[in-house]
Amino acid sequence: MDAKARNCLLQHREALERDIKTSYIMDHMISNGVLTVSEEEKVKNEPTQRQRAAMLIKMILKKDNYSYISFYNALLHEGYKDLAALLHGGIPVVSSSNGKDSVGGITSYVRTVLCEGGVPQRPVIFVTRKKLVNAIQQKLLKLSGEPGWVTIYGMAGCGKTVLAAEAVRDHSLLEVCFPGGVHWVSVGKQDKSGLLMKLQNLCTRLDQDESFSQRLPLNIEEAKDRLRILMLRKHPRSLLILDDVWDPWVLKAFDNQCQILLTTRDKSVTDSVMGPKYVVSVESGLGKEKGLEILSLFVNMKKADLPEQAHVIIKECKGSPLVVSLIGALLRDFPNRWEYYLRQLQNKQFKRIRKSSSYDYEALDEAMSISVEMLREDIKDYYTDLSILQKDVKVPTKVLCILWDMETEEVEDILQEFVNKSLLFCDRNGKSFLYYLHDLQVDFLTEKNCSQLQDLHKKIITQFQRHQRLLSLSPDQEDCMYWYNFLAYHMANANMHKELCALMFSLDWIKAKTELVGPAHLIHEFVEYRHILDEKDGIVCENFQEFLSLNGHLLGRQPFPNIVQLGLCELETSEVYRQAKLRAKQEVDNGMLYLEWINKKNIKNLSRLVVRPHTDAVYHACFSEDGQRIASCGADKTLQVFKAETGEKLLEIKAHEDEVLCCAFSADDRFIATCSVDKKVKIWNSVTGELVYTYDEHSEQVNCCHFTNSSNHLLLATGSNDYFLKLWDLNQKECRNTMFGHTNAVSHCRFSPDDKLLASCSADGTVKLWDVKSANERKSINVKHFFLNSEEPQEDMEVIVKCCSWSADGARIMVAAKNKVFLFDIHTSSLLAEIHTGHHSTIQYCDFSPDNHLAVVALSQYSVELWNMDSCLKVADCRGHLSWVHCVMFSPDGSSFLTSSDDQTIRLWETKKVCKNSAIVLKQEIDVVFQENEVMVLAVDNIRRLQLINGNTGQIDYLTEAQVSCCCLNPHLQHLAFGGEDGAIQILELLNNRIFQSRIGHKNTVRHIQFTADGKTLISSSDDSAIQIWNWQSEEYEYVSLQAHQETVKDFRLLKNSRLLSWSFDGTVKVWNIITGRIEKDFVCHQDTVLSCDISPDATKFSSTSADKTAKIWSFELLSPLHELRGHKGCVRCSAFSVDSTLLATGDDNGEIRIWNVSNGELLHLCAPISVEEGAATHGGWVTDLCFSPDSKMLVSAGGYVKWWNVVTGESSQTFYTNGTNLKKIHVSPDFKTYVTVDNLGILYILKILE
Repeated sequence: MDAKARNCLLQHREALERDIKTSYIMDHMISNGVLTVSEEEKVKNEPTQRQRAAMLIKMILKKDNYSYISFYNALLHEGYKDLAALLHGGIPVVSSSNGKDSVGGITSYVRTVLCEGGVPQRPVIFVTRKKLVNAIQQKLLKLSGEPGWVTIYGMAGCGKTVLAAEAVRDHSLLEVCFPGGVHWVSVGKQDKSGLLMKLQNLCTRLDQDESFSQRLPLNIEEAKDRLRILMLRKHPRSLLILDDVWDPWVLKAFDNQCQILLTTRDKSVTDSVMGPKYVVSVESGLGKEKGLEILSLFVNMKKADLPEQAHVIIKECKGSPLVVSLIGALLRDFPNRWEYYLRQLQNKQFKRIRKSSSYDYEALDEAMSISVEMLREDIKDYYTDLSILQKDVKVPTKVLCILWDMETEEVEDILQEFVNKSLLFCDRNGKSFLYYLHDLQVDFLTEKNCSQLQDLHKKIITQFQRHQRLLSLSPDQEDCMYWYNFLAYHMANANMHKELCALMFSLDWIKAKTELVGPAHLIHEFVEYRHILDEKDGIVCENFQEFLSLNGHLLGRQPFPNIVQLGLCELETSEVYRQAKLRAKQEVDNGMLYLEWINKKNIKNLSRLVVRPHTDAVYHACFSEDGQRIASCGADKTLQVFKAETGEKLLEIKAHEDEVLCCAFSADDRFIATCSVDKKVKIWNSVTGELVYTYDEHSEQVNCCHFTNSSNHLLLATGSNDYFLKLWDLNQKECRNTMFGHTNAVSHCRFSPDDKLLASCSADGTVKLWDVKSANERKSINVKHFFLNSEEPQEDMEVIVKCCSWSADGARIMVAAKNKVFLFDIHTSSLLAEIHTGHHSTIQYCDFSPDNHLAVVALSQYSVELWNMDSCLKVADCRGHLSWVHCVMFSPDGSSFLTSSDDQTIRLWETKKVCKNSAIVLKQEIDVVFQENEVMVLAVDNIRRLQLINGNTGQIDYLTEAQVSCCCLNPHLQHLAFGGEDGAIQILELLNNRIFQSRIGHKNTVRHIQFTADGKTLISSSDDSAIQIWNWQSEEYEYVSLQAHQETVKDFRLLKNSRLLSWSFDGTVKVWNIITGRIEKDFVCHQDTVLSCDISPDATKFSSTSADKTAKIWSFELLSPLHELRGHKGCVRCSAFSVDSTLLATGDDNGEIRIWNVSNGELLHLCAPISVEEGAATHGGWVTDLCFSPDSKMLVSAGGYVKWWNVVTGESSQTFYTNGTNLKKIHVSPDFKTYVTVDNLGILYILKILE
């Protein structure tokens, strides 16, 4: 150190030791590279403030000139201007040679220039923002030595000052562009006297030898002129940096042909000055990784080791550099206060998040408050109005036009002033603008104006009601989406409870909103404002929420269903039904068609929520550990995360290149693992959706993944078609262990509750238990052994063990294979219980409830069963899915369980509600008789009881028990007949329950049975390819057997004059005389199966349809077809003539219906599926039955659901969505006003047209 500098320091040592606080001064000196962290510690160890100051000065005396300059600048920046003035005379002259002796990437030349120019040092904790620094440097280069302005502009606390300093910390930039040096002025908010002082100080710094004048300038104009001369003659080609400029008039004092870099919150400040201008906009937040990096440096931890609160802090403050730095500095002193400072941030307690003394404002709220105070008086109130805006919401100009009752241009002018001052942000959306606040600004405004918020919310509602009609909002209006999303929010916060209830309990509102944004947001609002809605009517609230929850999978997709028709399916006590009925009656008067489901009161819907997050099969779904979220994955290659209560989507990730087979939450809910057919395993951040790790060590598709149950030492297990299990430690890049032992694909794996064991299931027929610590096989249970019998050799039998689940105490393990569930003792491997679910389905998945008693099982036959594992009895049968159920899982507390299916839906069920309800359902083979105003339905339930149901009253008569495959009523309701799987045929007399038994019967299952019109003859067909005619009322019990078909008879129809038409899998249609048993006509119709026939009402023609994708029209007089109808792309499954015999309708397996002219075979209408979302057809599958109205103007079709069509236009008139699907037949009353069908869930629908 120079003698002059050393003497100056010694001379003023006492004053320095008495007054300075060392902490922040050392921060500056460390960042400048002249003091080490160990030296800082040494100073901090001194007991008193004075002794710490003495130790610091002692150290500086032993150092070089740079240490002196650094200490001097630190005193200036920390507000010790008087002490700095004492040292000013001793500042050493440092050579500005181009020496490249770099310290921390900064050369001695750069350090010297910046020290002499008063440029602030890097913060102690510093991360680079290269993209922004480069942008500033590029703009400075554009000045090319000529006068001009470069503006760095952004909101308070976004890091403008640090960026300006960093931009000039570059050797070549200073050497080439600014060889005259850099001069930093901290401007701030100033009045004229304050600005004069700033200019006087700057002139003094630029004229230290007083060669130009020994007197300070006396006014701003004189100071401006002095500055111009100094910059031109003494410091040519230098850069003047003006930090934190607030007012345009301030810049006029520096407008004197200089090169100027300035930082400001108001980008319009340079409007008052001349010359080239360049702007660099600074985004309000750091990226997440940069933010975490700053926090990790402050608290001296690895980024990966930061607690969860660190991630939430970055999210809460949107990466604001100021807030991150403030909290980081506080945490450095109080490292255990993560939760405390996060809470202060969330609770908007900005005064408690105080700054380091290197920032100009006492606390964060003050920094923002100053910006607001600088607004013009006439627009301050408009900024206050923005207090009601929500975080992350972009508001169209039109909304604020309504709020302020102004023209668009007026509103845009006001908002532009806010944008210019970094108090608001703006995005362009085509021709219009969208405005939004930073999260910190929202928090600041809501805290500052908390007493006015209710009135402000009321104001926007009042203005909306003045300017807009609620249901006249059109989707092409720019403000439409805003009102649909936030009207309820504003009403709730305005304390307008009556208006909120009127809105939320309106079917019109629900229809309009769900058509635009789907049901999840509405369900969320019902949950959010439940406390308000319940005040009005808790039952009504429940009605609407349940309606949305259970119809969400329909309401969220196109084509959008008729919500009034859906509402009519609700119970008659429901407010939803009441409003739907009112609306339907109004629309019926205008020609609209609606259906009443008259027997719906007998139906109990057991699902709590139905969501459709995927566009293809859902292979797996699971609860988070806190039960608040659900993750799901499937054939559409995505991972979806949504709220368990409302179905509201939180994340949608394109997770893999192929189908995603499994997903799992980690025990702490921070991560979600996915595995896929693409052989990869991926770990995702469960909140942000960021990809954390990718593992690709498996050589075949990965079928399953499961995390340990404790987060203390997180492990992930995966199983693959490569026969291997792998264990992954998330702290390692590579697999921790590979477990060998299975001899076929590993289908499933699960850790034991204590994480000591891992169970795995395989297609090799075994379940294996592995020691997690050593990765050694502990034991193997041969499940295949339990399926062996003497007739089938062991080596020929394939037993895939699909799934396993541990009991909560870890003592037992449940295993599913084929159609059985086994319960084993894990210590002895002995079989404790065995459950046989049935012959016709395969178990896809199973899960143990947390209370150890219940198990839920997913079956391939679309159903889910609950079993009591203690008694081995079935508790409940849950029907609702329309296709294979792939996965079932209990919530962590066991109160509910989820199911996922090929039908693209996930259903949530309440365990208690399911267990209380019986599981009696109907088979689809029913017969219906319409008699005047009565509807009588003959049906068989799943426990073999024959039921006669009065459709109008709902009364059920249980008749008899039998193995019934088909049944029919005679037209006069005196007798019924039924056929069995064993071929037997019986007739029951309803009056006295007397049974008549057919002596002959069939050799195989009876498929179809029907009385003749007089009820004296019974006709039956069977899989044995024969038709039996039984004149059961004659004394001799006459029988005629019609045997000529080569394959199973598909069905038959009675003709006039004792004739019968039959069709078969053999491709032929035959006309029989049922008295003689002879064939009168034999039509070879198709080379493939004849799937249906219909007879024209005039009895001259019939139609045939086939699996060969054609339909044909025949005359009974000719053996060749009149017309061959081509064009269907799937099997043509059904056909129907119109009542006047002029039209024929045909339906195929692609959901397509074609209407033909019978006389010439011309296609009149194509009622085609609406092609939407991965091909969801109009009919949701096959069209299985058709029927024309008596006037031939309407057509009803059955398939995935029931649809009514306008025959004249070919357009759909109405759709009735059944709970299940795969309707086999629709029974229609002669007047075309009543319809009866049964879906594949066994639910009976008796529908009547609403009049």
